[in-house]
Amino acid sequence: MHEIAALLREYDRARAYTDDLWKDLTPDEVIWRPHESSSAIGWHLGHQAHVAHFMIRNLTAAEPSPDPELDALMDSANPERFRGALPTVERLTAFRDTVAERVHARMGDIAAGRVKAPAQLTVVATHLLTTLVNHEYQHDQWIGEVRAGDLGHALPPDPDGELVRRVDGYLVVDCL
Repeated sequence: MHEIAALLREYDRARAYTDDLWKDLTPDEVIWRPHESSSAIGWHLGHQAHVAHFMIRNLTAAEPSPDPELDALMDSANPERFRGALPTVERLTAFRDTVAERVHARMGDIAAGRVKAPAQLTVVATHLLTTLVNHEYQHDQWIGEVRAGDLGHALPPDPDGELVRRVDGYLVVDCL
């Protein structure tokens, strides 16, 4: 099992890779949907953060959403055809950044033992962070496919992390 600090670095590396996939796109490209049964890159960006917040909130700390209006929209239980009315790129960026700050704060508290049941939450935190990184990369795969295949933009190089590898074409942090 990896340490929380190492996994937080991988979380930041995964988020930076996500940014490499979309930050140079136009707002129209971020909200463009290849078809009705598909989600825009912007939805995936919001969904990545939504899941991170949801998991941190429900598994380690009860806290309110940083943007409750986005919760239903970014939930994958919401069918693709209802994922079209996306917020602005600025709002998505702020949402992603706020969630990342909260992930760091909560994981930092766990790593420092500033929680009840610190040993138990450390186990939860290491698995949770591994899952968050792998979820980020899971959606990056789709973002990359749309970026390159549909929008014609080159892909950035894979992140250079010692814990990251490709499995079935997807980037993952191996939890072994």
